[in-house]
Amino acid sequence: MPRQIRMEYPGAVYHVLSRGDRKGPIFLDDGDGHDFIKTLAEACQKTGFEIHGYCLMKNHFHLVVETPEGNLVAGMRWLMSTYANRFNHRHELCGHVFSGRYKALVVEANGSGYLRTVCDYTHLNPVRAKVLSGRSRLLEYPWSSFGGYLTEPRHRAKWLRVDRLLGEHGIAQDTAEGRREFERRMEKAAGGRRRSQSMEGDAARVVRGKPAIQAGIAGTVARKTGARPCRADTAGGGRGARGGDHRQRTEAVGMERGRVEPAGQKRSGQSGVGGPIARGDDPDHRADRAEVAPGNPEHFEHQPSREKRHE
Repeated sequence: MPRQIRMEYPGAVYHVLSRGDRKGPIFLDDGDGHDFIKTLAEACQKTGFEIHGYCLMKNHFHLVVETPEGNLVAGMRWLMSTYANRFNHRHELCGHVFSGRYKALVVEANGSGYLRTVCDYTHLNPVRAKVLSGRSRLLEYPWSSFGGYLTEPRHRAKWLRVDRLLGEHGIAQDTAEGRREFERRMEKAAGGRRRSQSMEGDAARVVRGKPAIQAGIAGTVARKTGARPCRADTAGGGRGARGGDHRQRTEAVGMERGRVEPAGQKRSGQSGVGGPIARGDDPDHRADRAEVAPGNPEHFEHQPSREKRHE
C-alpha cells in the first residue's frame, strides 16, 4: 500500500512519536540525550518549529511540535537523519537507529483541551513507565520539557513555547506563581496516575492469589450477574479433580481408538530400565512422525522492509 500523505499546513500542531529500530534503545547514555536536544534546537532554528512539549525515553521519544511554516516533513527528516548520523558516529555503529516512519498525529490546538491532553500525556510518560519512584517529583526527570516550563523565561530555550499550554490549564501569565500552580496541577495528576497503577497492581495480585480468593471472587460475580460459577471453582477438588477426570476420559477415548496404551503398560518405544525414549531419537520410529504442515504466515510478525524512510 502507498504511504499516506502527511497533512501539512501553516500553524499545524502534531504529536510526533518515533521508536528505536526493533524497539532498541536510541539513547544509550546522557550524552545521547544532550545530543538529541541540541539537534532539536538546531532543527527549530532551521525550520521555525515551536515545541510545546517533549519527552525522551529509553527507546522512543515524544514531541508536541507546531509548524508555523507548514514544513513538518522537511524538519523531521533533518532532525532524525542528523541525530541518527551523530548517534552512529559517537558509538561507532552503523545502520538504522529509528524504526520505520515516525508517527505524526494532528492535534486540534483551538482551545478545546486537546493540546493540554497530549502535553500532559507527554510530561507524565516517566510516571506511566514507572521510571520515577513513587515519591519522586516530575522535575527530577531531566529528559522532558517539564523543567523548562518551571524555568524563568530568560533562562528557557527560545524554541520552547509555554503560553498555550499554560493557558489551557487556566494560567493566564507566565509568572512565578503561575509556574508553581502548573507544577502543583501536574504533580496532582502524577499522584493520581500512581494511585491508579497501585490499584491495578493490587487487583492483579488478588486475581493471581489463592484458589479460595478466586472462588470468592467468582461467587460474588455470579451473585451480581446471575451467571453460574465454573464447576472447577465450586466442586470439591478444584482444578486438580477436574483435570484428573479429563485425563481419564481422554485416556479411555484414546484406548478405544488405539492411540493410547492403558496406564502401567509399557509403550513400544520405552526401555525397561532407562525410561521413555523420544520418538524423534529412535530411528525405528522416524517413519511414524506426523507430517507437519508449513507454518501459518499469520502466526509470524510482519517483518518491515529494510528500505526505511523518515518522511
